[in-house]
Amino acid sequence: MLIDSHCHLTHGRLAARAGQLMDEARAAGVVAVVTAASDVADATAALGLARRHEGVYCSAGVHPHEAAKVPGTWLDQLRSIIGAGRGADGGVDLCVAVGEIGLDYHYDFSPRDDQRRVFEAQLELAAELGKPIIVHSREATADALAALAPYAGRLQGVIHSFTGDSDEVTGFLDQGWHIGFAGIVTFNRSDANRAAAARVPAERLLVETDAPYLSPVPVRKVFPNVPAHVTHTAKLLAEVRRERFEDLARRTTTNAAELFGIGLQGDSAGS
Repeated sequence: MLIDSHCHLTHGRLAARAGQLMDEARAAGVVAVVTAASDVADATAALGLARRHEGVYCSAGVHPHEAAKVPGTWLDQLRSIIGAGRGADGGVDLCVAVGEIGLDYHYDFSPRDDQRRVFEAQLELAAELGKPIIVHSREATADALAALAPYAGRLQGVIHSFTGDSDEVTGFLDQGWHIGFAGIVTFNRSDANRAAAARVPAERLLVETDAPYLSPVPVRKVFPNVPAHVTHTAKLLAEVRRERFEDLARRTTTNAAELFGIGLQGDSAGS
């Protein structure tokens, strides 16, 4: 079985079909998903989906694209959403991370100073609340590593949808972060990314879809991507790493469950 460690079920092409998509995911062996937020409103919507659908967990955070548009009370709002993820009776924690947060110097939809300011504030929030982080880093490796360095060993987290090469992955691994791979690792021109995937220690590897984006080969031209498609990425990773698919699935499921505090029935992730 697998966990899709990063998707966006609140996207307009997916939200209305979330229940159906989870049924399809379970049929494909995907036992849980983490739907990541891009801003405060999206975090609220993500928590709503997690409350309505078994196997759906969420994160709360502000994506670098949205960093220039945060309202004055945004941090307090995120803190409240994260707190609301746990039921009053101390039940299952549905909001499992602060994310997705980070830096995107490819599009620069927000000024870089705003991106760094919002990223650093959310790192502090995660440290305050004891939550893992979900990090977006695109063409910003040096600045991302610099921002993360003070939290290495203090926080856990994942560099999601990692698209870099072996040198870049080494920097994040040296700081102790998990590395998540999405459909890009299956693309024809992704040899350098596949080489990086082969170097990630088994206990730090995660798989994801980033749905509705980045549909993997052999469904590359399908939009939207969906959680059930994470099996394609996992099978490719198993080939690249010369592992049995069943072993990689078990290991990545255990990694995601432990990182995000996701309880799986009968503790079967580790069996």
